[in-house]
Amino acid sequence: MNSTDVTFDSAGVPLAGRLHLPDEEAVAPRPAIVVGHPAGGVKEQTAGLYAASLAERGFVTLAFDAAYQGESGGQPRGLEDPAHRVEDLKAAVSFLSTRSEVDPERIGALGICASGGYVVPAAATDHRIRAVATVSAADIGRQFREGADGTQDSAVIQSMLDAAARARTEEASGGGVGSFPIFPATAEEARALGGQHGFEGFDYYRTDRAGHPRSAKEFTWSSVDRIAAFEPFRFIAMIAPRPLLMIAGSQAVTRHMTTEAFDSAREPKELYWVHGASHVDLYDRPEYVGPAVDELTGFFGAHLAGQPATRAPEPSPH
Repeated sequence: MNSTDVTFDSAGVPLAGRLHLPDEEAVAPRPAIVVGHPAGGVKEQTAGLYAASLAERGFVTLAFDAAYQGESGGQPRGLEDPAHRVEDLKAAVSFLSTRSEVDPERIGALGICASGGYVVPAAATDHRIRAVATVSAADIGRQFREGADGTQDSAVIQSMLDAAARARTEEASGGGVGSFPIFPATAEEARALGGQHGFEGFDYYRTDRAGHPRSAKEFTWSSVDRIAAFEPFRFIAMIAPRPLLMIAGSQAVTRHMTTEAFDSAREPKELYWVHGASHVDLYDRPEYVGPAVDELTGFFGAHLAGQPATRAPEPSPH
């Protein structure tokens, strides 16, 4: 596999990406896959892992940092803007469509966690995306409003919106951009506030397991009101007749988001459970990422490259 640092434009913001090319010499332009990272992540983490793994299977892949984050441009830093995240994915498709190594008629998209939400409206409204897949898909708007498991007190988001409103006024008055930490200071606090799911997020992003100096440590308060009204799966039915694959861990606290979105989607669609995996397990644990990559290879191979897809039986999520 050959990898190259690239840059491209997304609505006036320069994005930093990593383009992966298979080792084998191509006799014709190849199918390609855009890979989006979770909220606050960077291309060197799970998006890069999946992009590299799929490149080893024969696809051209592109992982990139979202606008306002990582090595990409944009101010203020740490802004998580769902509308721009959707635009970033479309910009990545535009970039790939200009590459001589890529067949522009065979471009797919993969979203992980929050990007599993962002990739849905991107694909629903951009017909250049020929096949769509998600891993541990999360509705970030719903997660802010209701919590990952749907049990969060509604007062929490109202309090956050109050803080976001104050921060916007403070910024307009010259007081600077207000931000809040994405994770607590310690693993113990993460577990106390977010249970096992909160701990696993902390363990992935804030330890040697996968922590990266450029991953977002804070979001701007102005992200909150952008996120709160975002509904990524509202138009998921518009992806059809292009194919959709959704992959989730059977033990993921967010699995209800995948199943409900899948129920709203139209055929052709496939749902694949990775038995025993939590939401974050599918970011990097080899025993869970391996089956997911196998499934993605078969799916994109069938729908982008015309190769026969072979899949393991689907285990029950319970």
